[in-house]
Amino acid sequence: QVRLVESGGGLVKTGDSLRLSCLVSGGALSTGTMAWFRQTPVKEREFIAATWWDGGRIDYGDSVTGRVTISRDKAKNSVGLQMRSLTPEDTAIYYCAYSEDLVVVHISRQYASWGQGTQVTVST
Repeated sequence: QVRLVESGGGLVKTGDSLRLSCLVSGGALSTGTMAWFRQTPVKEREFIAATWWDGGRIDYGDSVTGRVTISRDKAKNSVGLQMRSLTPEDTAIYYCAYSEDLVVVHISRQYASWGQGTQVTVST
């Protein structure tokens, strides 16, 4: 069973950059879709970015396009999310998700495996 563990969250200031990582355990992946979502207490889970594990496709959410980059490291079995020009509106818990299928990337229910999340807080 795939297990996902996020790291890299923390408290940063407006304009700062931050890199999140998602370590995958439970077996080496060969295919599927890896994604990042975020959620706050007052908003539904929001799609941030996704990549097919084989690298054939990358997608970004409208609210973060141009400010984030998703990347995968097959050797380390991990996925990263580089975020730039952060604002307080980016404050949320960020989740890593995995589907063994090539899915419609922004639909959260299509992902069967989720990490516990990592908190990102952006101060003014």
